[in-house]
Order: sequence, then structure tokens, then C-alpha cells
Amino acid sequence: MLRSVIIDDEYHIRDTLINMLELNCPDVRVVGQASGVVSGIAAIKELQPELVFLDIQLKDGTGFDLLSGLSSIDFKVIFVTAYDHYAIQAFRFSAVDYLLKPVNPEQLKEAVQRAGNLIREDFSKQMKVLDENLKSVSNKNKKIILRTNESIHLLDVKDIICCDSDSSYTTIQTVEGEKIIVSKTLKDFEEMLTECGFYRVHKSYLINLVHIKRFDRQDGGYIILTNDLKIPVASRKREEMLELLEKMAE
Repeated sequence: MLRSVIIDDEYHIRDTLINMLELNCPDVRVVGQASGVVSGIAAIKELQPELVFLDIQLKDGTGFDLLSGLSSIDFKVIFVTAYDHYAIQAFRFSAVDYLLKPVNPEQLKEAVQRAGNLIREDFSKQMKVLDENLKSVSNKNKKIILRTNESIHLLDVKDIICCDSDSSYTTIQTVEGEKIIVSKTLKDFEEMLTECGFYRVHKSYLINLVHIKRFDRQDGGYIILTNDLKIPVASRKREEMLELLEKMAE
């Protein structure tokens, strides 16, 4: 059983989450709840939970204030938040689990399952990346965490050359010559990385525009990347790609 504490400044949210956990997550036992930073820190210290459901905006601060007020984080966290594009992007880059209000039961089950499999060292690394990404004013300086079956990788986004898809898996190719296979679709990475200067040039390829070496017009058009990988350009994307290259050259 995962001993859990719910920290949210709205009573009805806490109550709803308790009911949803009872119905959908039998391995979770809620041992306490709190409504703010101060009361949340006290509850965590007293109850020693293994899992904390943590709201971002609390009555006396933020969920991040709460975490920074603890000498150590020896529990797993699932953030619960209203939609905020900037924060959600930071969560996704950092591979930190979050739930949007109103909470979806299936997403709750999946998040709890992932939390049960997460080791403490991974979470500490994720929180460090999350903090850096929330403070970063530039998309180009973001870091991203990639989980595979064997390990957890921490990368600078600028060091990703391209992503290519294979059904529900995506291979990330880096400037170091690494090929990291992740159980996420190319669409997932397109949604995360487009704002960081990536472009979906083909149904199977997402490229980092700063790693374009040249554009070859032969056979319908190919992009040559800095690792000399030859990427086909979809016919419907060719004109848009040429326009992007012209803007980059200005």
C-alpha cells in the first residue's frame, strides 16, 4: 500500500480525489490531507507518506515552496493543477507526473502506477530539471528527461539533432551520437519541442532546425543534418521548409 497525503487548498478537490482513489487505486491509502504550505509540511513530517498529491497554487504559497521547505524529499509527488501552458510544458520536459483539474480517473490510475515504479534517485533528478526549466526564460536553454526501460537520460534540448518514429516508439539522436529509444509517439515530442525550434518535416521525422547542414533538392528534397543523416522532406512540407530556411538565413 502507498501511504498518501493530499495537499490542496480546495476541500471539494481533496474529497473528490479521495473518492476517486478508493474506486480506482486500491493500492493507495490516504493517511492525511492539508490545505497549504505550512500545514502540508507539517503533515508530511508527521505522517511520512510515500506519495503526495500536491496542488501548485496553495493558500499560503505554491507546491514548489512546500518542496523547498523540506530538508529532503523521500516521497514521490504527483502534481495536481489547473491548466497553465508554461508549467505543463515544464512538467512534460522533466518527466514529472501531473494531473489536470478536473482529474480524469484513467489518468489518475496511470500516474499512480508510474509513481509506484519510480525510484527516489530518478525523482530527485526530475525535480532538479523541473526547477531549472521553470526558471529558464529561453526555450533554447531547456533540459529534457528521457526515460527508457534501462535508464533515465538528462539532455540539453539543443543537443537533440532529430527524432524519428517507429510506431509508438521514438528514437532520439543526439550530438554525442546517442540513439535513445523512448516509448512515446513522435506527436508527443512534436507537441513538446516545436516551441524550441523543432519542425516536423516528414511524418516520421522531427528535426532541430539549428542542426540543418543543407537542403538538397534532388528526389523531391532532403535535409542533411549535422550528423550527416539524410532526412526526406514531405512534398506538402517542402515550400514551408524553404521559407523557414530563408528566414533563418536573414
